Amino acid sequence: MASVPVSGTTGRWKVLVTRKLPGNCLSDLDGLADLEVWEGNGPMPREVLMERLPDHDALICLVSDKVDREVILSAPRLKAIANFGVGYDNIDVGFASEKGIPVFNTPDVLTEATADLAFALILATARRLGEAERFIRRGDPWTWSPDLFLGRDVWGAALGVVGAGKIGRALLRRGRGFGMKLFYTDTKGRPDLERETGAEFVSLDDLLSRSDIVSLNVPLTVSTRHLIGERELSSMKEGSILVNTSRGPVLDEAALVKALRRGRPVAAGLDVYENEPVVLPDLLGLDNVVLLPHIGSATVNARGAMGRLAAGAIAGSIRGERPKNTVNPAVFGPEKGAGPL
Repeated sequence: MASVPVSGTTGRWKVLVTRKLPGNCLSDLDGLADLEVWEGNGPMPREVLMERLPDHDALICLVSDKVDREVILSAPRLKAIANFGVGYDNIDVGFASEKGIPVFNTPDVLTEATADLAFALILATARRLGEAERFIRRGDPWTWSPDLFLGRDVWGAALGVVGAGKIGRALLRRGRGFGMKLFYTDTKGRPDLERETGAEFVSLDDLLSRSDIVSLNVPLTVSTRHLIGERELSSMKEGSILVNTSRGPVLDEAALVKALRRGRPVAAGLDVYENEPVVLPDLLGLDNVVLLPHIGSATVNARGAMGRLAAGAIAGSIRGERPKNTVNPAVFGPEKGAGPL
């Protein structure tokens, strides 16, 4: 299906949106821009993006859209890029900055929804809910049994959070409510977080060896790609669980398959994958892993707020403002932050 132009008044910014977004979250752009929204089945193909973008002044894209140097070079009119997501590793921010193009993301509004999902994965993985649900759906005969789908306790367990950003912090708060022993690792200690949650700042190796449950909550960067590989997995505590709701390439999936087959970690819960939307076939064949299709922020409120934040950033750019959710504010010059240009 072709892209659908929403409005057609000339003399305004033209904004390309790579996927239909929930509700009326683009309404901030009413009267300010002409929108072209891709309503095809699935993501906008790269060749279509490169064909349509040169005629547009701004782009609202998804984390699944690769906006690299080639794409940016194809669009001489491009003045702003808004990413529908808090992570922006899909965008070549460095090159956009060279071209003077601000890049926006959607922080804060998805924090609690994603932390909820991470904790849901912890519960589902620890208590083997995926296995048990599939067992019932298959119609396997059963009676109540003392050893049927024995799982692991979450209450009072040791939770290790890798990455104490906003989502990691929100997860630690949830862990505190479950009476958990809390560990975290980050680039540095966070005394305010420790006062709030009682979490202990430790090294990554220490966290892996002491935690019953490990949650990955770091952004994808050069230094975090395959942060968790064969060595790290083998150093995890016996009977431990690994959950990843950050970015797929933070975890070496091939190494994870080997580790899960060995039983260390004993189970895993994944919402993200190295080569999304492709899931490693070997993972699909394992019962001791819970697999979700990248739905960490998938609530009505969170996704609506993300769309409004992305559209609001483009609207602010049109009005000559400096939106607060700019990931490369240096493009605006010495005076950073919000306010008129």
